[in-house]
Amino acid sequence: MSPNGARPVRAHASVDNLRTYLLAAARRDPDRPAVIQAAADGGLETVTYGELERRVDRLVDALDALGLDVGDRVILESDTNADAVATLLACATLGLPFTPTSPEVPDERLLTIIDSAEPALHIQSDHGQRTGIPETVGTARFGPGGLTVERAPAPRVRRRRVVTPIDTAYITFTSGTTGRPKGVVMSHRGVIAFLRGAEAARLVTAEDRVANTSPLQFDFALFDIGLALGHGATLVPVPRARLNWPRRFLSYLRDAGVTQVDGVPSVWRPVLRHESDLLAEMGQEGVLSRITFSGEDFPLDELRRLQELLPKARFTNGYGATETMAASITEVPNPLPPGTERLSIGYAVAGAEMMLLGSDGSPVDEPGTIGEIYLRSPSLFSGYWRDPEATRAVVLPDPLHPGSGQVVFKTGDLAHMGPEGELYFRGRVDSQVQIRGNRVELGEVERRIGQFAGVTGAVAMVLPREDGDPLLHAFVTCAPAGPAPDTREVLAFCRAALPAYMVPHGLSVVNEFPVTVNGKVDRTALAAHVAS
Repeated sequence: MSPNGARPVRAHASVDNLRTYLLAAARRDPDRPAVIQAAADGGLETVTYGELERRVDRLVDALDALGLDVGDRVILESDTNADAVATLLACATLGLPFTPTSPEVPDERLLTIIDSAEPALHIQSDHGQRTGIPETVGTARFGPGGLTVERAPAPRVRRRRVVTPIDTAYITFTSGTTGRPKGVVMSHRGVIAFLRGAEAARLVTAEDRVANTSPLQFDFALFDIGLALGHGATLVPVPRARLNWPRRFLSYLRDAGVTQVDGVPSVWRPVLRHESDLLAEMGQEGVLSRITFSGEDFPLDELRRLQELLPKARFTNGYGATETMAASITEVPNPLPPGTERLSIGYAVAGAEMMLLGSDGSPVDEPGTIGEIYLRSPSLFSGYWRDPEATRAVVLPDPLHPGSGQVVFKTGDLAHMGPEGELYFRGRVDSQVQIRGNRVELGEVERRIGQFAGVTGAVAMVLPREDGDPLLHAFVTCAPAGPAPDTREVLAFCRAALPAYMVPHGLSVVNEFPVTVNGKVDRTALAAHVAS
């Protein structure tokens, strides 16, 4: 506070701020489309960069009037749309770290996040239906007309005047080993460092229209927003309801003139099963020029089929963790060369470096030898929210230059090096399980089962048994028109290539794998399938 008790002037954004970086196109070409989205009348509406900036400024004025200080947290609950983007950019302008969440998040999980983050304000869209926000938290709604405050946040004391690059841009909460969501704190500098490094991959041009298929709470959605707006391109959020209907999904892409689709690999599975002909038509048109995927392994049979339907498209494999936004962006040959068994995750984005270390901490230089990935990167997260112990476990002194004060990120991911120094992902350190004293990598079991004729997908996991001996169980999906695979034949197929302790004890055929709101396989739901 100033000596006379008046609050300081509004904190202003530094050069390296999400707002200034992502709205640079508003100054260069304000009439360029920033967002194309579903309109209330069922059609499409376009929000230009100039209009997006005006919406940001209206929200900045409204948020500033609430007296929040730099560092005060805001929960932003919404599907991805122009107003949600404007709201997060308004928060960035004022130095208010936002935590993106989705309307699909269960009440209990949201309340756990609120308990951890202690936000000053919860904001949802005009159409949001969330209730039960604790009275200690202010509530508001946003829309095209700006911000409507329902319950003002508790009075704050403003002590800050400038939003610096090292201030927190956002906090995303991911699943944690303790059963409570774990908050990943990302600074403005970290996010922008990654986005600038990604520019060298030339994924997007200003003429592209980038379809976002991930929920706002998933860091892949923030990647999409940053990638599109950072290049002066157009973001095209796909309505969540459209993703569940392959024909509606593809029709939306076509109507919006989408040139690039970003998403987890499983977003394509329903399309491949039910609308391959329509996708093939779009492939012949050549409008879809790039498919970018990340977040999980892309089953190679599904990837090959997708490439057959989109022969003119370029494919990109993104790899990385929430703690660094991502680490590498690698071009995937279309078509995949015969005999390809694994996709390369290539090299780190410009300005970063991945290295492999063995269990003894020494560098792994021999091609084919598995080590853990450690990442040097300017986009490293600030730490886990209120969990310095967990932060110290993964942010370590650079093992090659321990006296420099430089730190690296211990990813927990395993990889081996190819002949040109490129890396190949080999699973998680913590996905290794012990079966009768033997170490088992679940990904290897899944890959073997996935090679069985008629199997279109496989998930292996360890289930508890009453006698305490872990049970290795597999779940598979199969081609819709084909017969269900015979359990005995699948297990015999596994025995032909795997040690006895890596052969599943049981097999379940499911119509499709349940997925979380982030589009990844829901292993908890699969385990419940066996228990029921």
